[in-house]
Amino acid sequence: MAGSRLPRQLFLQGVAAVFMFAFASLYTQIPGEGHPPTRALCPLISPPDTHSLGAGVRLGLDAWGSGCGLYGAEGILPARRMLRPQGKGRWQQLWETPTLLWEAPTLGLDTAQGLELLSLLGTLLALGALLLRRLRHLLIYLVLWAAYLSACQASGGASCPPAPLEPLSPIHSSPIHPPPHPAPCHACLHDTHTLLPDSPSPCRWARCFFISSALTYHYETQCLPTPASWFAHHLPVWLHKLSVVATFLIEIAVPPLFFAPVRRLRLAAFYSQVLLQVLIIITGNYNFFNLLTLVLTTALLDDEHLAAKSRNSQRRKTPASWPKALLAMLSWLLELTTYALLAYGTVHYFGLEIDWEKHTVRSRTTFTFHQFSQWLKMVTLPTMWLGVASLTWELLTALWRWTQVRGWLQKLCAAVQLSIFGTATVALFTISLVPYSYVEPSTHGRLWTGAHRLFGAVEHLQLANSYGLFRRMTGLGGRPEVVLEGSYDGHHWTEIEFMYKPGNVSRPPPLIVPHQPRLDWQMWFAALGPHTHSPWFTSLVLRLLQGKEPVIRLLQNDVAQYPFHKQPPTYVRAQRYKYWFSQPGEQGRWWRRQWVEEFFPPVSLGDPLLDALLRQFGLQDKSPARTRSSSSTLAQVLHWVRKQLSPLEAPSLLWGLLVTLGAIRFMQALLGPRPPRSSPLAREEKYRSASKKDSGAASTQATPAPDNGSSGSQTPRRKK
Repeated sequence: MAGSRLPRQLFLQGVAAVFMFAFASLYTQIPGEGHPPTRALCPLISPPDTHSLGAGVRLGLDAWGSGCGLYGAEGILPARRMLRPQGKGRWQQLWETPTLLWEAPTLGLDTAQGLELLSLLGTLLALGALLLRRLRHLLIYLVLWAAYLSACQASGGASCPPAPLEPLSPIHSSPIHPPPHPAPCHACLHDTHTLLPDSPSPCRWARCFFISSALTYHYETQCLPTPASWFAHHLPVWLHKLSVVATFLIEIAVPPLFFAPVRRLRLAAFYSQVLLQVLIIITGNYNFFNLLTLVLTTALLDDEHLAAKSRNSQRRKTPASWPKALLAMLSWLLELTTYALLAYGTVHYFGLEIDWEKHTVRSRTTFTFHQFSQWLKMVTLPTMWLGVASLTWELLTALWRWTQVRGWLQKLCAAVQLSIFGTATVALFTISLVPYSYVEPSTHGRLWTGAHRLFGAVEHLQLANSYGLFRRMTGLGGRPEVVLEGSYDGHHWTEIEFMYKPGNVSRPPPLIVPHQPRLDWQMWFAALGPHTHSPWFTSLVLRLLQGKEPVIRLLQNDVAQYPFHKQPPTYVRAQRYKYWFSQPGEQGRWWRRQWVEEFFPPVSLGDPLLDALLRQFGLQDKSPARTRSSSSTLAQVLHWVRKQLSPLEAPSLLWGLLVTLGAIRFMQALLGPRPPRSSPLAREEKYRSASKKDSGAASTQATPAPDNGSSGSQTPRRKK
């Protein structure tokens, strides 16, 4: 069996890369005003009142951590409201709200500055882990996890912002995560906090597949489309339907192959997931979430595959024994049987037919939702046991390796290490089964009560997550969008553009992966209901009327492009539009739109309606913020770094980090020590000696040995 040294390093580097993107993306959204730097804020948006929305909506918003806010003292939701001492003991307070930001005042920083420091340090530490192998250590990743958890807890205990969320309704036909098959790798590292996917719900988005193809709406109505989304949207309908079939195949039928005993089946499962995730990255801005899925799939690789070392020549020179030949033949038969079953199931359950006249492929579902639910009930529990079996095998393998350790001291240290990590792995795996079981209610109810209790005890640590979807399709009659407008006289209105979300019909959709623009994303959710479902929107209007630069920078990084950069608007209002992609041939236009209704009425500072809404949502500034001194060295360093980086847009900064990383790795490979390369003649001699050793070992096994001596010492004795 091939080794896993290279996949392990690739996995750790992938986790570090995701942390780097997550921290850097967050840092760019904590803009400082400069005088003083305490007016920085973090655009983690607070949740709307989701009680009147569907449970799927609430689950999704919780997963995205929309309970966060703009953290600055004069931001949308100041962090000082989130982290207030409750008169509890220090350790109890830390356990209930586990965040390092409690210690920010000891450094002379407020909460927003502490968050800025955490983001910078997290970015640099993750970058170091990417570049230096010595930094890919357990303690480093533990610090990264603690730092990111701390940033998320500043939202008042809500889930972390980058946690994944399906962008569409139950019939979203291009989900951005693999289906729920528990695997030990989730528990081994879990990519720390909510950075790794854990238990998606394919059953929920399968419901309306029986009615129509969601991909005919998905590209147009997803949160933040890319330029490729426009082209994908205009593909033929039959190809959209076929893509739905491929999604079902890759996300439901293929993942059990992760546990296949045949290596080539696991590699096929790996590349199918890579194909899906790359296509989603191209056609949708889902920040670094798809990268997380790709990082998880690296567990399917091995050293031989990554090193690309072909041993075909050696195998030709060394004839395989009959047991190996039989095993290889059985492996091929298993592969062919697996592919045949997948092909038959796809054709049968989706009614695939080739229309030779129209050169298309017809597809339709041949099963009902009830049948799908019954199938889900049948397979959910067995997939849990499959995960248990896989985890048990890994633990037994680790135990066997421990028995091979020599020396009592080394054996003792290895036993302690195995006990700690084994216990943690089993505990985290058990916790992950609880949100995983949400996909099937009856299985969730039958789950071991101890798992429920353990999950409830550590739920606030965000160690495992569930993901919910909308119960209804959004965007069937057009993509809803909220457009902000400002005016000086209440008669002539100017639209306020965002950097990333659709607005100007002539502006192409941006490509911003792996950046996560939280405010633009939450504006998509706000458009799905009345503004009262999004209390943070009222606070956003207030800050725009006040002309707060940190909030303005969330809309336009270049303040000069903000239409009211010289003087704040006297009035602000919001309109709801329906957006559609333009048709091919419409020159200079990417979108078409139609006005629907007024979303937020015109208000000004001191307006009774605005004041009433702020009081209703508890967003009024009851007391002025206490401004900390910015004369400390640390605060000045943070301000200087912010000043150097503020001209850069977030995607440019993140891609710049990636290019810099690539250049450094290239120089390391170019200037680093190289292993000696042997000539073809030397390699041929090496293979010959290896063949002789193998044949000698085979003859030794065939001839009974008189003692424990080597074969070399036995041969002269027989000659004598």
